[in-house]
Amino acid sequence: MEVTDPRAIRALAHPLRMDLLELLGVAGPTTAAQCARVLGVPQANCSFHLRQLAKYGFVEEAGPGRDRRERLWRVAQVELRFRGGDAAVRAVTRELGTVYLQRVMEEMLDHVRRIEDESSDWRDTGGMLGGIGLLSPAEYTELAEQCLALLQPYLDRAEGGGLQPQAGQRYVRFIFGGAFVKGFDPKEIVDESGDD
Repeated sequence: MEVTDPRAIRALAHPLRMDLLELLGVAGPTTAAQCARVLGVPQANCSFHLRQLAKYGFVEEAGPGRDRRERLWRVAQVELRFRGGDAAVRAVTRELGTVYLQRVMEEMLDHVRRIEDESSDWRDTGGMLGGIGLLSPAEYTELAEQCLALLQPYLDRAEGGGLQPQAGQRYVRFIFGGAFVKGFDPKEIVDESGDD
C-alpha cells in the first residue's frame, strides 16, 4: 500500500495506533476489547483508534468476534510505503518517523534497563549491533534489501497469529535504519602535532 495522503500519514503518527497495528499484525484478527487488555488502555480508546485506522484503510473489519457482539479487526496491508514530493507529505512523514523512532528508542532503552533481569540465554545473545559505514545511496538500498531478506523468515513467523511462541522464543523488535552522521568527516581532522 503506497500512502500519499498527508491525512492518512498523520493518522498513523499516534503511539496507540502504532501499537494497535503491530498487535493486529502479530496476533491476527482481534477485538478492541482484546487489544485493550493487552495494551493496558481503555477499550473505548482502542475502538476509536481502530475506527480511525480503518477510515484510512490501514485496518479492516474481519467479521464478528466469538460472542458475536464485538467485531474483529485485522491489518489491511502489511507493507506501507510513504511517497510524495509535496511539502505537506514530507512534513507529516517526518512527524510519523519521529513518533515511530521515539517509541522504538524508548523500547530499546527499556530493554537495556531490564536486561539483567533476563535469563542468561537472553542476556548473552550479543546485544545490539552498530557502527559507522561509508555507503552510496545504491549501496544503502542494497544493504536494506539484504537485511530484510535475512529477517523475512522471522518476520513471517511472527505475522498474523498463526504460530504460537515455542519454549524459549520471544517477540524481538528489529529496526534497520541509517542516519547521516552530522559533522563526521575524517578529512577535516587536523594533525595537531604539526607533522604533515
